Amino acid sequence: MPMNRVQFQKGLSLAEFLAQYGREEQCEAALEALRWPEDFRCPACGGAHHTAFERSGRKYWQCGHCRKQTTLTAGTIFEATKLPLSTWFLAMYLLTQGKNNVSALELMRHLGVCYRTAWLVKHKLIQVMAEQEADRQLTGRVEIDDAYLGGERSGKRGRGCENKVSFVMAVQTTDDGHPWFVRLDPLPFTQQAIADSAQRALAPSTYALTDGLSGFRSLHQVIAGHQRLILGSGRPSAQHPAFRWVNTLLSNLKTALSGTYHAIKFRKYAKRYLAEFQYRFNRRFDLKILLRRLARAAMLTQPRAEWRLRLADVHR
Repeated sequence: MPMNRVQFQKGLSLAEFLAQYGREEQCEAALEALRWPEDFRCPACGGAHHTAFERSGRKYWQCGHCRKQTTLTAGTIFEATKLPLSTWFLAMYLLTQGKNNVSALELMRHLGVCYRTAWLVKHKLIQVMAEQEADRQLTGRVEIDDAYLGGERSGKRGRGCENKVSFVMAVQTTDDGHPWFVRLDPLPFTQQAIADSAQRALAPSTYALTDGLSGFRSLHQVIAGHQRLILGSGRPSAQHPAFRWVNTLLSNLKTALSGTYHAIKFRKYAKRYLAEFQYRFNRRFDLKILLRRLARAAMLTQPRAEWRLRLADVHR
């Protein structure tokens, strides 16, 4: 079997990470270059003329036009953080370079912070991932399947059980039959919900392959082609070559979740956890720059207070 060059790529080694981002001033310089690659721009008026000064050990920029003062992290996901930026960079490194997911409990141990802080860091960063992937649109040949997250707790069984979330996985494949991009969307399996989701997630020219779930019948209304394969359930349907990659990635997703987390509130946070898998998979071809890409995205993401992060996704 030939070597899988994606799996065997070097990525960003720990030694390289420490050399580039091991000190606080290195992290500050990196974020400044990511936020203002062509020198300072006022976040209020866009002006370039400015002065800079320090107050209580923190650097401030003041716009020469509107006089607004700002800091490096103001208006970003890092706003008002009390953690060193080097701690944030270590968290981003751990979330982007490992093959498996990293739980908040594991982050707590690596970062040397309390669990609540580790949870907040984790959810702020996967919120960044979710917003980056929100507009992802697949095209060409796309394998689609329905699945559930959670539901392992004792009590009510079946589709209405607690902590069980339905979602749809769609995998775009290349002309030579390899997976290219993936999209995961938590939603009910109704025709209306699937059609609404497809309008956002699939280009009109898409040719989709699905199983016989009745909710998929509405796809013909929004995409160019749709083939339903009614295969039944069990091993034969899971091993059908038409759904090779969507079934493989579903298996990888569930293994990653079950091997990392012992208790996830899927009812509240499924969208973020699915987005984390989606973000990393869709950027898997160059692990060496993945941390830098996440840091850049974090600088472009609006602040998220803890109370907002703890709201259920369905309440937004």
